[in-house]
Amino acid sequence: MIFTETALPGAWIVDVERLDDSRGFFARTWCEREFAERGLNPRLAQCNVSFNKRRGTLRGLHYQAAPHREAKLIRCTRGAIHDVILDLRPDSPTFKRHVAVVLDAESRRMLYVPEGLAHGFQTLEDDTEVFYQMSAFYAPDHARGVRWNDPAFGIQWPEAERTISERDQRYSDFPA
Repeated sequence: MIFTETALPGAWIVDVERLDDSRGFFARTWCEREFAERGLNPRLAQCNVSFNKRRGTLRGLHYQAAPHREAKLIRCTRGAIHDVILDLRPDSPTFKRHVAVVLDAESRRMLYVPEGLAHGFQTLEDDTEVFYQMSAFYAPDHARGVRWNDPAFGIQWPEAERTISERDQRYSDFPA
């Protein structure tokens, strides 16, 4: 795997290293040792899939509060997404800043999201599927979110036509 650090401390783009031959290719998408060597949380507690019927579907921005904070490894297994992570760590030099990355099935690129960051995405194609590896079990009482269009963050989303859940539309403005 090829690890490239993003502008947000602890967040990494992870590209697969393909071993091609006449049959196709082989590539590793997870290695506990390689993640731990970079100081990334290698715990794998659960995996989730998000299937999205329509281009423009926007999910997020979500995170879990302490003591159930989680790291995530995100990969688009079908279609393409505009993936956004937002630093909500008050002591971080990049607090309230975000990074956006296109993840698609063709490149198999992944995004590692450390604890303390919110995550969301918008689909760029119909019938898009996203695969999540999580370091902590889902704790509904600790599920949190911030609004996708909160002016405090200035996130630019690519698709003007959006499908968004009522919950994601109702998050209040982030405290100043």
